[in-house]
Amino acid sequence: MIKNYLKIAWRNIIHSKVYSALNILGLAAGMAVALLIGLWVNYQYSYDKFLPDNGRLYQVMRNFNSNGDTLTFTSTSLKLADALRNNIPEFEYVVETDGQGAHGLMVGTKKFYLYGIQAGGDFLKMFRYPFISGNANAALRDPFSIVLTESMAKALFGSTDVINKIVRVDNHDNLKVTGVIKDLPANSTFQFKYVIPFSYYEATQNYVKMSRTGSFGNNDYAIYAKLKPGVSFAAVSAKINNIEKGETNNLNAVNSNVILHPLLKWHLFNDFKNGKASSGFIDYVRIFTLIGALVLLIACINFINLSTARSEKRAREVGVRKAIGSQRKDLIFQFLVESGLITFIAFLFSILFVQLALPAFNSLTGTLISIPFLNPVFWIIMMTCVLFTALLAGSRPAFYLSSFNPVKVLKGTLQTAKSASLSRKILVVTQFSCSIALIISTVIIYRQIQYAKNRPIGYQINRLMATEVNSDLSHNYDALRNDLLQSGAVTSVSTSSSPATTVWAHTDLDKFPGKRPGETVEMGSITVSDDYFKTLGMQMQSGRDFTPGSKADTNNVVFNEAAIKRLRLTDPVNQIITWSGQQFRIIGVVKNALMDSPYKDADPTMFTFSANSANFNLIYQLAPNVNTHVAVEKLTQIFNKYNPAYPYDYRFVDLQYNQKFSEELLVGKLAGVFAGLAIFISCLGLFGLAAFVAEQRTKEIGIRKVLGATVGQVWMLLSKDFVLLVMISCVIASPIAFYFLQKWLQKYDYHVSIGPGVFIISAAMAIVITLLTISSQAIKAALANPVKSLKAE
Repeated sequence: MIKNYLKIAWRNIIHSKVYSALNILGLAAGMAVALLIGLWVNYQYSYDKFLPDNGRLYQVMRNFNSNGDTLTFTSTSLKLADALRNNIPEFEYVVETDGQGAHGLMVGTKKFYLYGIQAGGDFLKMFRYPFISGNANAALRDPFSIVLTESMAKALFGSTDVINKIVRVDNHDNLKVTGVIKDLPANSTFQFKYVIPFSYYEATQNYVKMSRTGSFGNNDYAIYAKLKPGVSFAAVSAKINNIEKGETNNLNAVNSNVILHPLLKWHLFNDFKNGKASSGFIDYVRIFTLIGALVLLIACINFINLSTARSEKRAREVGVRKAIGSQRKDLIFQFLVESGLITFIAFLFSILFVQLALPAFNSLTGTLISIPFLNPVFWIIMMTCVLFTALLAGSRPAFYLSSFNPVKVLKGTLQTAKSASLSRKILVVTQFSCSIALIISTVIIYRQIQYAKNRPIGYQINRLMATEVNSDLSHNYDALRNDLLQSGAVTSVSTSSSPATTVWAHTDLDKFPGKRPGETVEMGSITVSDDYFKTLGMQMQSGRDFTPGSKADTNNVVFNEAAIKRLRLTDPVNQIITWSGQQFRIIGVVKNALMDSPYKDADPTMFTFSANSANFNLIYQLAPNVNTHVAVEKLTQIFNKYNPAYPYDYRFVDLQYNQKFSEELLVGKLAGVFAGLAIFISCLGLFGLAAFVAEQRTKEIGIRKVLGATVGQVWMLLSKDFVLLVMISCVIASPIAFYFLQKWLQKYDYHVSIGPGVFIISAAMAIVITLLTISSQAIKAALANPVKSLKAE
């Protein structure tokens, strides 16, 4: 019986080629979108799950009470690491790191300047990356050792058989290779090319050694911890929460609560509000999951509409089958088998579409997604989805067609129910409402990105360049600076402890005029050298800049406007503040600059002065009249002169700043692509319905033409009903889109307002697309010879 049903289904597909093609193409497109989004969502959820014991790994963080506002920081102190390691037996490992910084690695003539991680001796026991050679127990035991990734080992030595070979780091020390691990997968939060023991930095950097015996307030490091098996997360969280509060003479410690952030939430739940990781990239994952479901629903609506619209073509078949004894359940099963066959064919096409689209999609999203053809779980999920889609798309036509009265059908008195026409209209309105909501969302996301991009940022990022300072550049800084300025390629040079596009360090002031009892003030802290504000193009609001080369200015400080507002100072210049037990005089106030999020107000920031080059970041402004390529060639020669061991490494600050929009740009591009596909699928259904209506009204159109109707009047007759449905869709979609987009915009302090223009533009686009879709069928019907249509009738 099933074989017979499949034969009939295949004959119907062949017999109605156009409608079958529309059904299959629409379903295939919808299923392809759903599959593509499903693979992307699965990829996002897969982050760090490849690590063994991933459910027991955490990052140690701080919730800081800033006068009632809870601020969450990843920066912690070495004293906290020791306290957790020595006093909390529930931890199997506690590891401190100095972040993921770039260092120069050299073997013979091979030189690289790449990012690695500086981590405690138990790091590779905690994060169990697979070893190719060496082992986690001994790899980081020697301070002068290094563990390489597989690709790094091959780049330096040409093979992975490199145990006990020597790598020179920063042209300063020789480190022995004690291990090689496999390259980190793309869905790893950590991305590094090598691991250097934290003990190396304690042995070679005095400030790191001093931090070990410092206070809980020296928050310059990151800490990670692993719970012992069977230990309760809740119990340990309660135990460590107040561990810093014993340092009563330190307001930073007294107002800090220590928390644990699970590894499996690092990627998706990275936005902290009121001390809890309640949102982050997970918001976008949920949004696109919903979009995938909506696009698939739109494709199913096409199938339902086209199947029920052509019901009269199948009416006699239903009547004959019922007359010879077929039960309604047999007919329902037959039509569901047909739906299943069409859905399965569409699924095969969707696999092809996704396979063809994946290279472009991976390039757009920066992922390495592939279809897991060899994974049986994937095929089980896919077959379940195919079955669900077949039932969703085929149930309405199956129950509708099987309900026909055989007597009326065979006598030719069957009239299509008004309810069927009404249901088709409701479904058209539903799918276009979804599509129009996606169009509105795409427009708003684009406007929000442009709104933030066009916002004045308070400093000049065009032609501004940056280079990380290593030991050779630091020792030769004065000569390097002079050569850069004399080259004619650079107009200004400075250094700072943070990049131009972010603030690495935050601190709180001990005392300031008007400070209230128990009040804490957390703000950014940047140490700068000569000509910092000049190099960045930042303007003084009052007072003066630091004097180049002035040792006296090391006891002075400059605040930005946001910091002065936070401190409630009305006449700040020459006021005295106390920070880290030392008094500083305020000599100036600089105008606000957006060094962190372009969607928020400028953070309160304090600038201190260092006359030497000990800062980490070299910042320099290119001359306006020099070609960028020519300038880089000159700069390469100068940097190679003073840093011959490693290649010249530079970054353009404007490109770094634009990276702040990467998440929103990705969301905007994906929303635009999927909105376009949703409209395309909706238009496929609209095209089929327009063709059906034109065919159904052939006689009416012929009579109207005989009576003098013009092509335009016939076109209007066939188009107005569809345009009306799309206009209703616009009315429904607009408030729904407004509600959700308004909620999305609230996460940004600096955001665009939603005016009526976006809804008018989206509605106009939808109506134009609708008219373009149905016009071909409407004009074709209007131009048909009425004699032929009436003769046929």
